[in-house]
Amino acid sequence: MGFGFCMSHSGISKGLFRFLLVLAGGLLLGGLIPAAASGPVKPVRVLTIASSINPAVADYLVRHIKKAEQEQAPAVVIQLDTPGGLDSSMRTMVQALLNARVPVVVFVAPSGARAASAGVMLVLAADVAAMAPGTNMGAASPVNIGGKDIEKTMARKVEKDMTAYVRSLAEKRGRNADWAASAVTESESISAEKALELRVIDLTARDLPELLDKIDGRQVTTGIQEKVIRTKGVPVEYVREGWRDRVLRTISDPNIAYLLMMLGMMGIFFELANPGVIFPGVIGGIALILSFFALQTLPVNYAGILLIALAIVFFIAELKITSHGLLGIGGVVSLLLGSILLFRTGDGEIGLAWTVMIPAVLAVSSFFLIIGSLAMKAYLRKPVTGDQGLIGEIGRVRDPIRPERPGRVFVHGEFWNARSGDILETGDIVEVVGIDHLLLTVKKSGR
Repeated sequence: MGFGFCMSHSGISKGLFRFLLVLAGGLLLGGLIPAAASGPVKPVRVLTIASSINPAVADYLVRHIKKAEQEQAPAVVIQLDTPGGLDSSMRTMVQALLNARVPVVVFVAPSGARAASAGVMLVLAADVAAMAPGTNMGAASPVNIGGKDIEKTMARKVEKDMTAYVRSLAEKRGRNADWAASAVTESESISAEKALELRVIDLTARDLPELLDKIDGRQVTTGIQEKVIRTKGVPVEYVREGWRDRVLRTISDPNIAYLLMMLGMMGIFFELANPGVIFPGVIGGIALILSFFALQTLPVNYAGILLIALAIVFFIAELKITSHGLLGIGGVVSLLLGSILLFRTGDGEIGLAWTVMIPAVLAVSSFFLIIGSLAMKAYLRKPVTGDQGLIGEIGRVRDPIRPERPGRVFVHGEFWNARSGDILETGDIVEVVGIDHLLLTVKKSGR
């Protein structure tokens, strides 16, 4: 009885041991396989925008959002500080935010930063909108690139379009559409605390770690589906601008692109007018290539480029044709109109600041007319050195000259063999009218 009990107890113990061993192995494998399948934790990608909104910035944002989608990053954080910028670039960026397949957080930071004008649209379009204490957003009334208010007729059209646009963004993300509209119609601007109170943003955070902690577990609707943001304890990767982004961002300013084009044209013209100087041609070529690189990212109106090219033709023609200044005036007018029409910013806006355009037009016009006229005078000036420099010089006959027999003349401090169709005696004053190798052709001078 006792033995039987012991055998039974021993069998139960061995069975229980095997069961526990299999269970532990299953749990271990169950834990390892998902871990191995999931691989390393993907970092949150942080993009920094601390400049005006332009095509280079839009390219930087769109490119890195696509990269984050490919890497299946848990979220993209855009740390924003902008005074606004181009409408076309802003719309490109908003489309990227609305259609991103990863959660996108726009964080107006650090303290002292702002999201003005076009920056308001970026905040409203984000899956999660956040601001740091001491920041502000608003003042989204449309203005032209030069900073001037748009004229009344166009202003009404642009304002209505922008108001509808900003309302649609706010309503899509469940934010305060009335305040968003007032930011456009009345240039309203508010602090971070007020924005949170009015439900314009979702939260405030002192810094990035606090932001990532607060958004962890938040459910958002991305461009394709609902997702839960998982950022707690996740590594952070700061995406820095490359040299291409920095150069393109700098020269994509319409005013800088315009000045580069003007500098390039002046440098090339100076080199053509004075072959062999080299330096102006090199600088002009580099500036012209950079301007073309920038112009391909801007809304260029080709009528403006053609008018500027026509102005150069007028300036060159003014040097060769007696027009009593009419061609020069035509060049100035053509250059001014081309500058006004150069950038197609929509609804009648002017693409350049007047403070840049007017001085540039005056400087370029003066350069072409003054430098060009000096180059033409140098081209037409009588040679003063070499054989051709003797043409027109006055000399005196030293040996008589006959039509059938050359004689000698003293010209330019030198004795020369000379011929003439006239009979010339010793002491006669003559003028040099030609030269063939070392034989001068002279005629009697009336001096």
